[in-house]
Amino acid sequence: NIPSSSENRLLFRETLFSSESMKNCIGGVILYDETIKQTAFSKQKIPELISSSGAVTGIKVDTGAKVLANSPEEKITEGLDGLRERVKEYNLGARFTKWRGVYNISNNYPSKLSIHSNAHALARYSALVQECGMVTIVEPEVLMDGNHSAEDCFNKTSEVIKKCFDELILHNIDLSGVILKPNMILA
Repeated sequence: NIPSSSENRLLFRETLFSSESMKNCIGGVILYDETIKQTAFSKQKIPELISSSGAVTGIKVDTGAKVLANSPEEKITEGLDGLRERVKEYNLGARFTKWRGVYNISNNYPSKLSIHSNAHALARYSALVQECGMVTIVEPEVLMDGNHSAEDCFNKTSEVIKKCFDELILHNIDLSGVILKPNMILA
């Protein structure tokens, strides 16, 4: 019954990030916009608190999945507008960023429109982030919901990842500065 206020969220995060287990169990932390800008009650900025434990700080930079125009059953991840400025601001201690594109799976999905649109957004995101000298986590995620087989999931995931890499290469992304976070291949 504790309210989810900015102050209570900060207190919870400070407790987590200053725990002894941070040094032994956590290698990296992905923050949100609110958290990366916070200063703990101990007067340390949250990214400094995380770094002092030996973990690497990252930031989620997309602004969420919205309905894909002309394909209302699918999603497109938004947030490219203003991303260059946000990423520069996130140099507050972030060394990597994350962007998640989501794809439905069924007999009809993901559509070519969804595959292309999300792959293009992941590549544009990567270009803007690498321009600022940070590592990108690229997450083209075929959602596990549905009545598909593992083979169908494998085939559609393969198509999604191939298109994603085609776009990354087209955008001259340094692939040595990219971490791919794929989905599990599941029925």
